[in-house]
Amino acid sequence: MNLRRVGAIVLRQYYLMRGSPTRLVPLFAWVAIDIVLWGFLARYLSGIAPQGPNFTLTLLGAVLLWDFFTRIMHGVTTAFLEDVWSRNFLNLFATPLAVSEYVSGLVLTSIVTSLIGLAVMLLLATSLFGFSFFAYGAMFAPFVIVLFLFGIALGIVASALVLRLGPASEWLIWPIPALLSPFAAVFYPLSVLPGWMRWIAYVLPPSYVFEGMRALVAGQPFNATALVWGAALATLQIAIAYGLFVRIYRSTVRSGLLARYSAESVA
Repeated sequence: MNLRRVGAIVLRQYYLMRGSPTRLVPLFAWVAIDIVLWGFLARYLSGIAPQGPNFTLTLLGAVLLWDFFTRIMHGVTTAFLEDVWSRNFLNLFATPLAVSEYVSGLVLTSIVTSLIGLAVMLLLATSLFGFSFFAYGAMFAPFVIVLFLFGIALGIVASALVLRLGPASEWLIWPIPALLSPFAAVFYPLSVLPGWMRWIAYVLPPSYVFEGMRALVAGQPFNATALVWGAALATLQIAIAYGLFVRIYRSTVRSGLLARYSAESVA
C-alpha cells in the first residue's frame, strides 16, 4: 500500500471542503441539533423524576455515541459519493491507485471529519448540560472504538451498495443508522426486545456498547467480555465489508458498468 496515494485521497477531500465551506455545515449542524434537543429532554425528565436514573448520562450519552457512529458511517459514504457525483471513478482507477488505498483514504477522511463532530458534541453536551464523559471512566474509549469500527464497516458496505446499484440508490444508505437503531437498543435494554429482534442485536456491535453504558450508569457489574466480543464482531465485519467492496468493484470493471457509470445506472 502506497501511503502517498492514500494521502492523495484525503487531500482531495480537504480541497473539496476548503473550496466549498457549505460541505462543513453537516459536520456541526445536525449533531448540534441532536445534542440540544435531547439535552433539554434529559433535563426535563430529570426535573420531573429527580430520584430516577441519570438521564443526562443515559439519554444524552446514548445520543452522543450514536451520532458519532452515524458520523463515521456517513463520513465514509459521503467521501465516496463525492466521486459518484463528479463521475470521477475512471479518472481515479485509470491511475495505479489500488482499491485498498482508495478505501483507506475514505476511512481516514471519515476519521478526521468524525472526530471534529465528536469534539463539537462533547463541547455542547458539557457546556450546556453538564455532561461528562469521565463518568464512564476508562470505558469511554472502548465504547467509541467499537462504534468507530462498526461505522467503518457499515460505511464500506453502503459504498459498495451504491457502486453496484448506481447513484440512484444513494437514498437507500442515508436511513441505514435509523433502521438499525431499534435493534441496537440505543435507548433501552435488550431485554425489552422480542426474541427475533434480539438475535439481530447480537450481531450488531453497538448493542454491546449501549448495554455496557447503561450498566455503568446504573452501577451494575460491567461485562467486559461482551464488549470484547462486540469489538471482534466489528473487526470481522470490516474485513467482510472490504471483501464485498473489492468483489463488487471487480464485477463492475468486468461488466463495464464502471465505464458507464451515470445517474441512470441503477441496475
